[in-house]
Amino acid sequence: MSTTHSKAAKKFLKNKSYAEWHDNTFWGLRVKRDSMAHQLPEWERLREAASGIKRHTLTNIDRYLEQFAEAAEKNGTIVHWAKDAEEMNQTVLSILNDNGVKKIVKSKSMLTEECEMNPYLEEHGIEVVETDLGERILQLDHQRPSHIVVPATHLSHDDVGHIFERELHTDPKNHDPAYLTYEARLSLRDEFLTAGAGLTGANFGIAETGDIVVCTNEGNADMSTSVPKLQISVIGMEKIIPDYDALSVFVRLLARSATGQPSTVYTSHFRKARPGAAPMHIVIVDNGRSDWLADQEHWETLKCIRCGSCMNTCPVYRWSGGYSYSYFIPGPLGVNLGMLRDPRKYAGNVSACTLCLSCQNTCPVKVNLGEQIYLWRQKLDSLGVANKEKKMICSVMDKVLDNPSLYNKLTGCASVINHLPAFMIENGLNPWAYGHKMMKFPPKPFHSLIKEYQKKENDSKDL
Repeated sequence: MSTTHSKAAKKFLKNKSYAEWHDNTFWGLRVKRDSMAHQLPEWERLREAASGIKRHTLTNIDRYLEQFAEAAEKNGTIVHWAKDAEEMNQTVLSILNDNGVKKIVKSKSMLTEECEMNPYLEEHGIEVVETDLGERILQLDHQRPSHIVVPATHLSHDDVGHIFERELHTDPKNHDPAYLTYEARLSLRDEFLTAGAGLTGANFGIAETGDIVVCTNEGNADMSTSVPKLQISVIGMEKIIPDYDALSVFVRLLARSATGQPSTVYTSHFRKARPGAAPMHIVIVDNGRSDWLADQEHWETLKCIRCGSCMNTCPVYRWSGGYSYSYFIPGPLGVNLGMLRDPRKYAGNVSACTLCLSCQNTCPVKVNLGEQIYLWRQKLDSLGVANKEKKMICSVMDKVLDNPSLYNKLTGCASVINHLPAFMIENGLNPWAYGHKMMKFPPKPFHSLIKEYQKKENDSKDL
């Protein structure tokens, strides 16, 4: 049974000042993205090139996966293949057990969130420490990310201060962000030094060279891979791109689209284990991606490079928050990925879209996210998850719009509603009234006004 996004969003909107802050925060990222895009005259050509590279690679993914694996193995890296989440988790656990590892430090990875790797490893006696600051905060407070790039933005510095007081025993009188960051760094330093393995995800995998490329702003991926004796990278098969020429396109788009930076602070390239360390391991994961690739209407979702720009611009995400979505990735991207994963379970998210298409207009690889959501909506009835109230309303509207005479009469007298007492309109029976004031209807509908205007034009010509 799917959870309805609108019901969850009501809880978020109860705190109006916070909802406004959330909206302003992510719109600020969108504004920064626009500023960066306008500084590059070739911005739209870069988007077109990135889209074409992804389209080409995905439609030839078997060849590029083989090329990547062969190149990685020539570098001395051990390559594993995982058909699903269970196999990925088992593979990682097996590598850790074979190397006698009981603690890992982990760079941010949405793939491990997708496969629920952390709880799996913990159930099998492995201590897992998140090293991205946002992810570490959420781990300490047992929360999931509310955004794929800035996962803890929903928390204030006071929220973080209280979490650190409880978990890291910091000064309860000091919630200064600089102090809290310093304390997080101190606590993580010992974790890096005592961990037996470091695990990262991957932003890109280079087929030509077998390299893993990880883009971060904190350097935690570098620490995770340079201090422990064992390095493991997990990568979704859609992250493979042909070569470094292709990478040069994506790195110009990624940070500009995500946070409005020219580039991430660290763009790290991992090709082989460092001297004296254990062999590097790469786990290439399918977990449904082959099936998604075969979906002619929705396969382009796999082009996504996880920049989060679709969330930053989405009016629904900005005003409802990440936890209003039942899938672990929120926003337009999460709506589509959730439906690919389990359309009946995640159908409640499909209503979380105005179809403004701002998401696909800002997407650096031109994924048609809004159009795909529209297509999912057309399938809800066949899936048995269509909203009964909406079906009834659409049935009534179909009759009205199909009858010009009835439509003209109803729109002609709509202004009567303007004179009704507010309590009769702005109540629980009218969903629009939640968070809105009822709009005022014009005295005359547009089609009447345009007819009057045309008549005046014709009369003036006759004179």
